[in-house]
Amino acid sequence: MAFEGAVQQLIDELGRLPGVGPKSAQRIAFHLLTVDGEQIVELMDALRRVKDEVRFCITCGNVSEEDVCRICRDPKRSENVICVVEESKDVAAIERTHEFRGRYHVLGGAIDPVNGVGPDQLRMSELMARLQSPSIEEIIIATDPNLEGEATATYLVRMLAPMGLRVTRLASGLPVGGDLEYADEVTLGRAFAGRRAVG
Repeated sequence: MAFEGAVQQLIDELGRLPGVGPKSAQRIAFHLLTVDGEQIVELMDALRRVKDEVRFCITCGNVSEEDVCRICRDPKRSENVICVVEESKDVAAIERTHEFRGRYHVLGGAIDPVNGVGPDQLRMSELMARLQSPSIEEIIIATDPNLEGEATATYLVRMLAPMGLRVTRLASGLPVGGDLEYADEVTLGRAFAGRRAVG
């Protein structure tokens, strides 16, 4: 059933968000109709602030409100190990485990030929530039354990092999076909602790 005017437009716009289907979009829209105006203003302000103030770290590609994110600025973080992830949400998931004290590199997605995403659409060249530093000793590949994540990991292993770096992949324990952001802290922590060499 289609609704009139503004309600249907809101449902349509919410339905464009990833992971929000038609029924969820409708539920959210009707929830928004019942909340008071102050909550709507706060939501609109949060959306505006994200668009105006958030950018991507010039070093690692993580979301940040400054040119360099807090993780890259932290002098207590090891510069010897870089954990390569697909998205900023994966950084947040790994940080919740408190298992990793190195730096990150956010690719901005995964290789997905079906949807026209190849290595050139990802932050691969930025990663290669960072790896010119002699202080780098290990690269941890922490892409999602699904087809696109595995394709990306395989590509990275081939690309990194000639550099003589230690390249590891997160251990099993993460469900195949899943996303890092949905893994619980214990599972993700064990996967980190049990990572293995590849290539």
